[in-house]
Amino acid sequence: MASTALLLVDIQNGTCGPAGPTGSAGATQPSTLPHPPQPPRPAGFDAHFQAAVLPRLEQALGHARSSGLEVIHTVIANLTADGRDRSLDYKRSGMGFAPGSWEALVIEALAPWPDELVLPKSSSSPFNSTSLDYLLRNIGITELVVAGLLSDQCIDHTVKDAADRGYLVTCLTDACMAESAERHRAALSCFRGYCRQLCVAEFISTLV
Repeated sequence: MASTALLLVDIQNGTCGPAGPTGSAGATQPSTLPHPPQPPRPAGFDAHFQAAVLPRLEQALGHARSSGLEVIHTVIANLTADGRDRSLDYKRSGMGFAPGSWEALVIEALAPWPDELVLPKSSSSPFNSTSLDYLLRNIGITELVVAGLLSDQCIDHTVKDAADRGYLVTCLTDACMAESAERHRAALSCFRGYCRQLCVAEFISTLV
């Protein structure tokens, strides 16, 4: 499995941590673009993540590590204090977290090991605002296993971009979530043709 990587997308304090999202872009806001506050997560989002999704993420991560897979984390994080490096979409939606902030850290339960890559991104797909593709090719990765948040946003974009770049993509369906069950199901249906879709238990069985 040396050619396979587990990519955990945006599992960080600012998206699913105990304080919930803040939408803080940094010390100041760009003056030339609208910057509405990030809306709170819907009722039940945090409870579902903690009860159903986080345990699956922990299982997937544990088995990936024990099987010798490359593990890569992405986090929504600006490179600049005022967030001027973000995508236009992120600026307009108020999405972004200050570099080095608590919100930009991977949640404690999935904390990266010392030699695992953590890539700050300022766009929905990490292929557009990080060196992910370059790194994967340098490491020799040909298969990408994707999990994280949100199914109909960053996961959707990541799966499709990876497939377009020639990677064999697997999405762990029960280790992803959207802001509602309906949106999660719709997203899985939308990008079904771009990837293999497995639950975590099925993924683990392929590593045995």
